[in-house]
Amino acid sequence: MTNNNENSNIPDPDLELINARKMKALKEQFASKEKEKKIMEQNELIQKKSTTAEGGVSERDFLISYLYDRGNEVLDIAEQQFPFQTKIIIKRLNELIRYGEITKISGGDLLSVFRSLGLNIRINTNISISDHGKTISFSEKLKQSRDFDLDEDKKNKSS
Repeated sequence: MTNNNENSNIPDPDLELINARKMKALKEQFASKEKEKKIMEQNELIQKKSTTAEGGVSERDFLISYLYDRGNEVLDIAEQQFPFQTKIIIKRLNELIRYGEITKISGGDLLSVFRSLGLNIRINTNISISDHGKTISFSEKLKQSRDFDLDEDKKNKSS
């Protein structure tokens, strides 16, 4: 019977390995839950920071109230193309507005701010021309003038 007691005091390598694996799994679960908790706290903090204390207006909405001349279009496109950088720029522009450094921002000015910071915002641009009461695109006007020039060349060559 003493022999049996002595065997129970001797550590079993397989049992130790199983216990070590279980401890490792528990530590990983705990670490992942802690990480998840930190992420949730950060998201809540970011959400609180994105709304101002007065009235709960978001940073973006605050900036939009100071934009004119297609500034909101530039902001929308910038958010699509560079979301992270645009959030930072919005916060900084709002600080400048609150300090009175900026009163209003046009779409062109906002675009130049992004470009001066190295963010090449791609904006679809259409040039329209009013021709004989019709509004046509610049490319269409060029085609018409080229066709007219070709017709003139044909007339001159045949003469």
